[in-house]
Amino acid sequence: MKIKDNKRQDSRIQGVKGSKRNRSNPRILESSNPITLIDRFKGKKICVIGDIIADVYIFGKPYRLSREAPVVVVKYEEERLYPGSAGNTINNLLALGASVYPVGFIGDDEIGNRLIKFFSRFKTLDRRGLMCHKGRTVTKTRILAGDTHTSKQQIIRIDRDDGRQYSQSEKAMLVKKLKEMSHYIDAFIISDYGHGVVDEEIIHCMRDLAKKKIVVGDSRYRLKSFKGMTIITPNESEAYSLASVDESYDIKTVGTRLLRFMDLKALLITRGNKGMDLFVKGGRTYEIPISGKDEVTDVTGAGDTVCATVALSLASGADFYTASQIANFAAGVVVMKRGTATVSPEELKRAIEIHK
Repeated sequence: MKIKDNKRQDSRIQGVKGSKRNRSNPRILESSNPITLIDRFKGKKICVIGDIIADVYIFGKPYRLSREAPVVVVKYEEERLYPGSAGNTINNLLALGASVYPVGFIGDDEIGNRLIKFFSRFKTLDRRGLMCHKGRTVTKTRILAGDTHTSKQQIIRIDRDDGRQYSQSEKAMLVKKLKEMSHYIDAFIISDYGHGVVDEEIIHCMRDLAKKKIVVGDSRYRLKSFKGMTIITPNESEAYSLASVDESYDIKTVGTRLLRFMDLKALLITRGNKGMDLFVKGGRTYEIPISGKDEVTDVTGAGDTVCATVALSLASGADFYTASQIANFAAGVVVMKRGTATVSPEELKRAIEIHK
């Protein structure tokens, strides 16, 4: 889809009759008590289908210049492993109290075993949809360095991905799992990071499920294939790319046209320190200003937090506006933490209470 004939950057929604815009203060939550909704998170059954990878963080202290090259030598201090990509979405759901049903692949290597061990700590995670494949787990290794009493900064990231292609029989197992779960899952999340789990067959299956279930879509490279989902949550640059236009176009025009073209019930565009813009089928649009400080510590994984919180809020009875508001508060918490972070129900409630 390409947007034409309208580059006006005014405050109106162009070409859509009956559209209404609300500039929403984060202090105001329109239709539901958010604290009550957060209390309903516990036990909601959420399925996440997508690319589960490992985020490895290596921390060290710079202590001298190398004699071999003009670089700083970093003395190793510690290493931490967290689930990344779809794994981070899963981890956020677990932190918020959901019962999580992941569907995806993990390698049978040492990193994959560590991921399985990480997930095994949670009684609210059903591991039957986690399938081991012979090969390497996709891994992103970040090296952070800094003195003892200062914040460590990322100096390099090393990605390991052998580009493994999953067989038709492996993909068929994923589809079978999704169909089996459809009877008792409250909401589905597609978390597509381009590592091969999500293909047209998976998307077709999820589109069918969206006719009767909540399906939240998040994709780095193929959002156009997510037509007919309940809601998608692109960031601003992804939204412009999906619309095939540059940023001279008004985001309100872009969002309104995308909502209609993609046949969605809602579209939530995250915009960094400009907050979020929500577009709901039927013509209502909302500006949601940033929650908390506009100076962030680390945006790593914040999109996963938004996706997880929106799905969980909708499954708990929130409307699209309230779900987006709660997700906005959740994102405001995690971007103040370093690394691949999560938010707890208590932290989320506290952030909302502060803005009352």
